Amino acid sequence: MNGWKMSATTSRRNFIGLGVTVIAAGGLSIWQTQKPHARADERPIVTCTVGMITDVAKNIGGDAFYIDGLMGPGVDPHLYKPSAGDIVRLGDANLVLYGGLHLEGRMVETLESIHNNGTTVTIPVSESIPVEQRLMVGADAWDPHVWFDVSLWNIVAGRIAEGLRETSPEEEGAITERENIYRQKLVDLDDWVMETLATVPDEIRVLVTAHDAFNYFGRRYDVEVVGLQGLSTATEAGAGDVQDLAQLLADRKIPAIFVESSIPPSTIEAVQAATKARGWDVKIGGQLYSDAMGEAGTPDGTYIGMIRHNVTTITEALLGENAY
Repeated sequence: MNGWKMSATTSRRNFIGLGVTVIAAGGLSIWQTQKPHARADERPIVTCTVGMITDVAKNIGGDAFYIDGLMGPGVDPHLYKPSAGDIVRLGDANLVLYGGLHLEGRMVETLESIHNNGTTVTIPVSESIPVEQRLMVGADAWDPHVWFDVSLWNIVAGRIAEGLRETSPEEEGAITERENIYRQKLVDLDDWVMETLATVPDEIRVLVTAHDAFNYFGRRYDVEVVGLQGLSTATEAGAGDVQDLAQLLADRKIPAIFVESSIPPSTIEAVQAATKARGWDVKIGGQLYSDAMGEAGTPDGTYIGMIRHNVTTITEALLGENAY
């Protein structure tokens, strides 16, 4: 895929109105004839894929940038396919921040096209994490769910800040000041997560969820993690997987399992029923945020709030509180 180029006499934003057909991931899409977002100023546009990246960019970029997030609450990045409007928003940006490590699996071709357009800088922010600190999936793929280790997400925040400074050098001082404040909050959050989860006894500090998104979380905070499905939500759990997990829960008398906001609860509910049939009444401990944050304008709609929600929900449920 060769991407698209604008002529020297046509501005990037006016180019959108031409209605040019471009190749997008999975097929042909038409550029919309209207700008993707009405703005009263000419601040640099920073378009982000998942909400966790969007939130960091807003905290560090402040009002110096127009921060545009593609994926909202409950959206699964593993399955997300960009619309024609999304492609316009990506192509209209000065800077595109995305997870990388194959998080946005169905957007790879589109992101490569935007990278090659000659006008937009694209940064796979999670690839700033040193290779020796990443987790492998199988023999040849990285686990992209790095935000569940707050210390690693702090590294990502630093890469986001670098990208913002490169996009708007005149704002360097203000960006660095906001970066320092935000990254200290992440240091404090990491300490709090460690201390809170340590209150759960080792033998029941087990996190069972629908898909295998919490391995960084488990490694960092000494939590045994069991995912019913694979790393991607595109992987389906079979009947044998459900029965095997139910047996494990019954044998070890794990008090709670968890549903996720971006995945239907049916598979976890099936595990609960199969476990009960084996004589152990495992509770559903609550809903966790995995690949997407909560509603905008709520504490859970921020990265820090999302992590606090998850840790509080897990801790209380495993200690026998607030499970159902």
